[in-house]
Amino acid sequence: MEKCLLQQALIHLHTAAVIIQSTIRGFRTRQKVSCMKAHKSALLIQAWWRMCKTCALFKNQRRAAVMIQCAWKRMLSRKVLQKLRMAANETGALREAKNKLEQRLEDLTLRLSIEKRLRVAAEVTKGIKVAKLQKSLASLSSELNASKSIAIDECNRNSSLLAEIEMLKKDKETLQFRLDKMDEINKENLLFEGEMVQYDEADTHVWMLSYKASMESLEKRNLRLEIELQKSQKENLEILNKLQETEEKFFDLQQNIQSLEEKLSNLQNENHILRQNLVHKSPLNSLFPFKKSFLEGTPKQEKYMVSVSPTMCEARQPRMAVDKHKESFDLLVCCVNENLGFEDGKPVAACIIYKCLLQWRAFEAERTIIFEKIIEAINNIIQVESENNDILPYWLSNASVLLCLLQRNLKTNGFIETPNRRFTLSAAISGRMTRALRSPLKLGPEDGNSDVDAKYPAILFKQQLTACLEKIFGLIRDNLKRELLSLLSQCIQAPKSTRAPTGRSSKLPGVSPHLPLNSNWESIIEFLNSLLLRLRQSYVPSFFIRKIITQVFSFINIQLFNSLLLRRECCTFSNGEYVKSGLAMLEKWIADVTEEFAGTSWHELNYIRQAVGFLVIHQKKRKTLEEIRQDLCPALSVRQIYRICTMYWDDKYSTQSVSNEVVAAMREMVNHDSQNLLSNSFLLDDDMSIPFNTDDISKAMPSIDPNDIRFPPSLEHIPSARLLEQTEAVPS
Repeated sequence: MEKCLLQQALIHLHTAAVIIQSTIRGFRTRQKVSCMKAHKSALLIQAWWRMCKTCALFKNQRRAAVMIQCAWKRMLSRKVLQKLRMAANETGALREAKNKLEQRLEDLTLRLSIEKRLRVAAEVTKGIKVAKLQKSLASLSSELNASKSIAIDECNRNSSLLAEIEMLKKDKETLQFRLDKMDEINKENLLFEGEMVQYDEADTHVWMLSYKASMESLEKRNLRLEIELQKSQKENLEILNKLQETEEKFFDLQQNIQSLEEKLSNLQNENHILRQNLVHKSPLNSLFPFKKSFLEGTPKQEKYMVSVSPTMCEARQPRMAVDKHKESFDLLVCCVNENLGFEDGKPVAACIIYKCLLQWRAFEAERTIIFEKIIEAINNIIQVESENNDILPYWLSNASVLLCLLQRNLKTNGFIETPNRRFTLSAAISGRMTRALRSPLKLGPEDGNSDVDAKYPAILFKQQLTACLEKIFGLIRDNLKRELLSLLSQCIQAPKSTRAPTGRSSKLPGVSPHLPLNSNWESIIEFLNSLLLRLRQSYVPSFFIRKIITQVFSFINIQLFNSLLLRRECCTFSNGEYVKSGLAMLEKWIADVTEEFAGTSWHELNYIRQAVGFLVIHQKKRKTLEEIRQDLCPALSVRQIYRICTMYWDDKYSTQSVSNEVVAAMREMVNHDSQNLLSNSFLLDDDMSIPFNTDDISKAMPSIDPNDIRFPPSLEHIPSARLLEQTEAVPS
């Protein structure tokens, strides 16, 4: 027990000694670590201080070096800047002119490429037409030569026959003279019968009979020759008539060839104009105007500054020229933006624009933006009023009259003289306006001719105006089609009140009941009347009215015919009678408005007329395929006829369609054609092309004299309009 207590006490003492020793060692270690930390901190502070002193010294030295370098570089830069300023004063204007001319060159090259494509396409088509006309001309010339040779042979034959007839007449006269002598001899024989016994009476009688027989044979031969002569004369007259017809055809072909050659020469002249403008607008010609003088010697400073500083020339222009230029634009913009109406059926805006351009000599200008301003203003109005069917006919009338005046009075020359000096736009236009306002107004050049020599801007303006006219025509056509589409959707199928009940009717098949006129077709007639009234109120030329109404009737034909082929409920007997009554109303309307405005509109309904005519005929089962294709539906294809025959059903008399043999024959033809055709569609396509060109407009429209148009009161506040009105009063 004591041993255990002693061991515990020993262990307790040992533990206390270990704790005391570890505490002392930890204290010493902590003191040593704190001394090491203090030493390290002192080293860091000393190093940081030395670094700061070194950095400050380095920064001061570097700042001094930079200041020295900047001063030296500034001195060098000032010298270089002086040299660059001197060079910039000499080349700044040249660089600006170069940039402008390069931009102009890009525009001209683009226009030239477009014009080349158009010219190539036109030349190809013209070449094909000329080749065809030359072939026909060669054939007609050969026929003409053959007919001439035949006529010459007939003339020779007639002359020989006439010579024979004259010889026979002479023989007849001689024989008649002999017969007269024989009669005298007979009389003498009767008187002196007793004295002339020596003559034999029988021989004398035989001799007389022989003479009479020869005379009769000669008379018969003469009659036969006269009959042959009459026949030959008739044949000769027929040959002469054929010869005259061939000569007329030959003359017409010559005129066509001459017109094609004139068009080809005009295209070549326009192409030459474009090339001349491209050459004259080239930056090489304008950037180096002193090339020749430089080769000969050092150019003078004055010429150099004048040729390369167009901005200085612009600065020297008087302010009055700019004001007049602005007033001219104001006048034309007012003519375009305001509705000036019509005077004696002539559009006032188109006539005033043409008179102003002609008076200011804008057609003869090498460079001008006045045409671009006019086209831009017209395009803005068309874009804003693209769905207004009251404004578009007004501009159709104005654009067509202006284009007709340009087409008839402008001409192009193959050679264009390049001016020695290039004036700015405002100076050129103002100078022309000043010269024009001092002279009286003349619609044509000063030498009295009706044609004006047109430069490239005028030719481009005519092309852009043609594009505007085609755009206006297309917008009017599309708007009319949109309005008409909702009406046609209700006219293809008969209303339920007018249809007969399904099943066999008690009426005879030969009797056609009278269908009441539907309000849907009457609405189409009202639509056509309002369309014609709007066009005539805007004094649209009858040429364009015919084209618009023809396009409308073509659209009616396409929509009704396609709906008939696509909807089975429309291929019925009663529906055919309903559509036929509506077509009769359209025919009456066409007859009322006359051919002057309707044109060939009735022929545009061929497809729907023939299809409806096939629906309403009786006894279809007895019709053969040849009768259907040649007599009933000559305009329809076999695929379309097959579609109608397979979809037809009679809701009124319960009659049958065509026979099974006809259907089988058409099916074989359709299957055979489907292997060769690129498109198997039986529907009609809407033609979106423009059905006229500038030559058609120029030939169809009547002559217009812009001198008869006076300036409206709404333009009197513009000074240039007052000046032009005063110049009109001056006698030419």
